[in-house]
Amino acid sequence: MTTVAVPEPSADLLRLATGVRQASTLLGQTEDHQRQDALASMANALERHADRIVAANREDLEQASAEGLAPALMARLKLDSGKLTGAIEGVRQVAGLPDPLGVRQLHRELDDGLVLERVSVPLGVLGVIFEARPDAVIQIASLAIRSGNGAILKGGSEANRTNRAVIEALKDGLVTSAVSEDALALLTTRQESLALLRLDGLVDLIIPRGSNELVRFIQDNTRIPVLGHADGVCHLYVDAQVDMTQALRIAIDSKTQYPAACNAIETLLVHQDSAPAFLAEAIPAFRAAGVRLLGDARSQALGVEDAASEDDWGREYLDLILAVKVVSDLEEALEHIRRYGSRHTEAIASTDTATAERFLRAVDSAGVYHNCSTRFADGFRYGFGAEVGISTQTLPPRGPVGLEGLVTYRYRLRGDGHIAADFAEGRRCFSHRDLAA
Repeated sequence: MTTVAVPEPSADLLRLATGVRQASTLLGQTEDHQRQDALASMANALERHADRIVAANREDLEQASAEGLAPALMARLKLDSGKLTGAIEGVRQVAGLPDPLGVRQLHRELDDGLVLERVSVPLGVLGVIFEARPDAVIQIASLAIRSGNGAILKGGSEANRTNRAVIEALKDGLVTSAVSEDALALLTTRQESLALLRLDGLVDLIIPRGSNELVRFIQDNTRIPVLGHADGVCHLYVDAQVDMTQALRIAIDSKTQYPAACNAIETLLVHQDSAPAFLAEAIPAFRAAGVRLLGDARSQALGVEDAASEDDWGREYLDLILAVKVVSDLEEALEHIRRYGSRHTEAIASTDTATAERFLRAVDSAGVYHNCSTRFADGFRYGFGAEVGISTQTLPPRGPVGLEGLVTYRYRLRGDGHIAADFAEGRRCFSHRDLAA
């Protein structure tokens, strides 16, 4: 994919993007209750169109299965009635979140009658490219509208029918609201998704959700800022001092609750002191759950059947496969995570508070957990209502990106004939006095 030339946007794509841009400008000026009402209408419309959406997804699944789509992508592609109901509830939860716009972050008097504010405002237009996940259309559209942003969405071809059915339902909901349906647009061809990368000036942020190859291609082929992560190589470290039963439950959940997710663990690190007892219980438990274990020499000596290669330590399986390594101490575990991790989510199972705190401080990942499953790395579970994606970059936003990650800020300065020369020449002095919110 990295050798594909990125085409110039067509006239039709430019018109579409310009329409989204214009709609987003008006959307950013709407009142909180208008955007809340729009999301309520979108949720109601999804319920009205539910049978059609599920039927369209069934057709996509049948075709994808016939074409041999990978199991991990098949799991992400599925949008049955239960999953759709959860997504609709997510829309309503987003509607109930506090308004992210117009929040005054700074209120400062620079001089008598010269007052500075820093206020949260929308980013503008989001360009979102994702693979297989039709529920992402619902999540992203709801977060975009709630945060005052337009959105241009491009899903994988394997979900074309479902994506169309979802976007039509969402637009149907917006018809009765104060928000223009032009604020949302769906691209359906590969050429359009490639040309989207050249829409700098019309699109303010690209959010890729998909494979390592997809994310890296986008990062390498656009001048538009990109938010996302290429890999989800997550680790669980089982410490020397540990509640074995609790640690095993966490390990099983972190791997098997939804192995196709980017927050499922791909490597299990076990302290050498706890390894004999822990692996004696863990190996049959993972086997019963259908997980294939790949281990280093020390874990193989304790019963792990298959050998792990050097490539296995940094691999994102998105499947029921888990790499296992026995480490000498916490420092070796930390070094392994630094070397092979993707700065997504890491967890420690330990009853030693000091060791756990050291782990939480030392690991440079978007999420660092103590005695709980890595599967909690999710916008809905964090109370964000939904997420547009997960960012592993160091600069914010980081981790699951909800409403707070979709706004920027603007400085507003109000004066009364003030000029800079008066301050430069000493006729006036800055007071720099913070005012009440």
